[in-house]
Amino acid sequence: MLGLEVARIQTFFSLIYELKVYQCALIHWFSRLGTEPDEDTGMWVVEPDVDEDGNANLAIIHVDTIFRAAHLLPAHQSDQFVSRDITMHDSLDTFNRFYVNRYVDYHAFEVLF
Repeated sequence: MLGLEVARIQTFFSLIYELKVYQCALIHWFSRLGTEPDEDTGMWVVEPDVDEDGNANLAIIHVDTIFRAAHLLPAHQSDQFVSRDITMHDSLDTFNRFYVNRYVDYHAFEVLF
C-alpha cells in the first residue's frame, strides 16, 4: 500500500467553477495501523481518522484521484460476539478497525502487497 491511502466515500457531487465542471467526492480518511501488514493475515489494518474532538477527518477530492475500490473486512475482538443485526449497510459505522482485503481479486493482491 505504499503511496496509497484508504478513504470512505460519503457522497459524490459536482461543482462548476469558471464554466468548468469538477466531479468530486466527500471522503472520510482512514489511517493505517503500523508500518507493515498484519503478521497473521498479511492484510493492512486501518481505522477511521478522527480529530482531537472525535470528529471525522473529512476532505473533498477530485474523482480522478480515486485509484480503485477497497474491500474492508471488520477486525473485531475474538472474545466478543458480533450482533446478527449488523448488515453490510452499517458495518462501516459499527466497527472501529478493518482489514484491507488484498485477497478480494488479482489486482488488489498485486497492488496491496
